[in-house]
Amino acid sequence: MKSQHQVVLSLGSNQGNRLENVERSLEMIHREIGTIIRISKLYETPSWGFDSDAFYNCALVIHTFSSAHKILEQILSVERRLGRVRGDGLGYQSRIIDIDLITFDEDIIETEELQIPHPLMQNRKFVLLPMLDLKLDWMHPVFHKKIPELLENSPDESVCTIVNQLRNPLDGIPLEQFNYIAFEGNIGAGKTTLVTKIAEDFNAKTVLERFADNPFLPKFYEDQNRYAFPLEMSFLADRYKQLSDDLAQFDLFKDFIVADYHIFKSLIFAKVTLQEDEFRLYKTMFDIVYREMPKPDLYVYLYQNTERLLENIKKRGRSYEQNIPADYLDKINSGYLDYIKSQTNLNVLIIDVSDKDFVKNQEDYLYILDEIQRKISK
Repeated sequence: MKSQHQVVLSLGSNQGNRLENVERSLEMIHREIGTIIRISKLYETPSWGFDSDAFYNCALVIHTFSSAHKILEQILSVERRLGRVRGDGLGYQSRIIDIDLITFDEDIIETEELQIPHPLMQNRKFVLLPMLDLKLDWMHPVFHKKIPELLENSPDESVCTIVNQLRNPLDGIPLEQFNYIAFEGNIGAGKTTLVTKIAEDFNAKTVLERFADNPFLPKFYEDQNRYAFPLEMSFLADRYKQLSDDLAQFDLFKDFIVADYHIFKSLIFAKVTLQEDEFRLYKTMFDIVYREMPKPDLYVYLYQNTERLLENIKKRGRSYEQNIPADYLDKINSGYLDYIKSQTNLNVLIIDVSDKDFVKNQEDYLYILDEIQRKISK
């Protein structure tokens, strides 16, 4: 499962409507580059290294799956579209917008195009002071100092004045109104990746299925008739125990919890894989378990068409999944949709992500958040 990077950007503007330039940059960064997690206050600072009008400056931290060089390409594109023209000279210049890539995790990157951490950050109060607002547990990988110490030792004596508070785009998406959200989907739908990303972005608790530990799973894909019943019974027992244990750690009325499964997925798969007499016995056991489980405040089903599911399964490369037939995935999808329709007491949201890639495309991730936001607003 791919993990996100924590990236700090520094913004500055001293031409035109400085506040509008900064706000438009924030909007484009959040929509196209990465999820803005925190934004500093907006500071007015004197020009650094040349005589010009004062700057508005801020810093922000984003989460993204992209590489540092990809982010550099993206921020240069944002600058160009906002009207920034970079001069050929090496001197400092006034600018409509300036977006600098300051940190990328705690990595050290030295290439012709990019130096990380930014080589002058320790000398620039207009970078360090906004970064202090971000309250990051970040250590400079070269100087081995944290931001407060870098700021204290900085030779820059510029006076930086707070002029405004900036709005974080995530403030308009109050997912925590649903204390407990369960995300579901077919094999290969990306639910675990999505849940992990949402948990990181919204500081949520996670409940993640430990499917890889099931010894019956590889055997099932080799001989479904023989291993279907022990597989489904073991999954039911494992899911019940894990959900009970994990949810017991949290306060369902105070904590914000996101899960990549719910107990009734067991019934969906069992209905597809078991013989009729086996399923009747199984459902008796399931009904007993299901009554005792806390219900999610929102149940999100990530629908993907079978062709896309097969592509995703092939990409993630689990050997025992490579021969899953298309008709099996079709049956699972149908099973989910049929069962969801029958659950009148379950708050359900179905999102079609067949043409979405929320790892590579930030806009696709925001589409999912917007769909949930619309559900909150209803």
